[in-house]
Amino acid sequence: MRVDARELFRHVSAEKSALYRGIMDAFAAAKRQFRLHLRPDEVFAEAEWTGCLPKIEEVQSALAQLTEWGNLESQPDTARVASLSDFYRARFLYRLSEGGEAVESALSVFVQALKRRAELQTVALEDIASQLQVLRTLAQEPVPDPAKVHEILRDLVRVFEGLADNAQAFMASIGRSIEFQQTDANAIIAYKKRLIDYLDRFIGDLVSRSGSIARHILALDPLIQPLLRQTSQRQARDAAPGEGNEQTDALATAQQAWRERWKGLRGWFVSTGHDPPQGEVLRSKARSAIPHLLGAIAALNERRSGRSDRSADFRTLAVWFADCEDEAQAHRLARAAFALNPARHFLVDADPQELPASTPWGDAPPIRIHPRLREYGEVAPRGPLPRVRDRRGERELLAGQLAEEDREVEEARARMANGEAKRLSDLGRLDPHGFRLFLNLLGETLPAQANPDEAVERQTGDGLLRVRLEPLGADTNAEIVTDTGIFAGRDHVLTVTSTEAT
Repeated sequence: MRVDARELFRHVSAEKSALYRGIMDAFAAAKRQFRLHLRPDEVFAEAEWTGCLPKIEEVQSALAQLTEWGNLESQPDTARVASLSDFYRARFLYRLSEGGEAVESALSVFVQALKRRAELQTVALEDIASQLQVLRTLAQEPVPDPAKVHEILRDLVRVFEGLADNAQAFMASIGRSIEFQQTDANAIIAYKKRLIDYLDRFIGDLVSRSGSIARHILALDPLIQPLLRQTSQRQARDAAPGEGNEQTDALATAQQAWRERWKGLRGWFVSTGHDPPQGEVLRSKARSAIPHLLGAIAALNERRSGRSDRSADFRTLAVWFADCEDEAQAHRLARAAFALNPARHFLVDADPQELPASTPWGDAPPIRIHPRLREYGEVAPRGPLPRVRDRRGERELLAGQLAEEDREVEEARARMANGEAKRLSDLGRLDPHGFRLFLNLLGETLPAQANPDEAVERQTGDGLLRVRLEPLGADTNAEIVTDTGIFAGRDHVLTVTSTEAT
């Protein structure tokens, strides 16, 4: 009976899929136990049911439905007939159909592929090296044993395919594992240590064994073709007879397959043309996984250090508003929190009106915004471009201000850096430039002082001044008057010398 392949998978997504899968698992287990048939009561007793236990009538109905879909085959059960009424009663034996076996095999492979944990197989590298060594020994014999050569090549290809498949799957899964664990800091830190140790062990083994494997392959290059032909002839003898020349076709197919396998193995460890060997590519990818992981950790730390909770910010802001003494203070807090200060540098009107910054928003005249500004974020003015403004006056004003400020700084430095020892209490009043220079000198000198009673002498960071600071008695006091207040503390003797003058 020819069955539509789509019907064979209907039980997976049907309404009672759990019941159907329990029955099909029971039949798959019976096939592994070499049992040919199952009765409904045996299915009911041996199946592993998920959820509530079904009734025997539900199991019989599900068996009939699976038979209709083509997953099972049924035949009358006459072994338990004890009377004529039992003979006319519908009793069936069920077994997996050919399509049902194919579906179970496909689902089993699918589940295994999902559950497989890809890994970098260092043992496979050792097996490949040992198999190649044995193959070199067989190739040097006058008449190699075809059975041994076939066995070695078959094991070699099986180990190599497992190594290549697992390596490819492992490198593809590293990124997904990092992305899945980025939400948990402890998990990704533990995963980082295990992954780095794992990659370090595999990369070291790959580097140490790739050279010997490549030497074996290069030594086998002039001897491998007769061995591959011998293995292909032994494999082609099992070709089933037919109308055509199956032996010749099977031999050609086998030879082509073995050549491709050897070419793939050779390309993994020996460079071909301008392309590096696949083993080098795998090693570079494995090494690049470590910076990828470190980048994920850095991003995680950045998110943790710069974490922003909008709801918590608003709750804190609400508490601040509740603590305001009057409405004026609340308005100032609102302007600072929501950036409600006027942007007078943003010119959107041809004739902007100069208003003081203290003008309330409600009292200010409206500003007409061009629709293009709302849509595109910019306004292309019509007509000719405006003339270039002459800013020589502004530049001269800025240059004059900078020159005046430099002159005042140099004067303050010349007054202080005269090489004379002065007490801080004798400095008197300092202008803003002199006080700023004084604070810079203290900031560069005091960190080098081991204890408060120790004199310290050092050169400034720019190399222009040499400062000596000698503390006086602990009961002394010095006060320096500035425009912003009085600077007071323990009195010291300050000596500032210009290195240029020296």
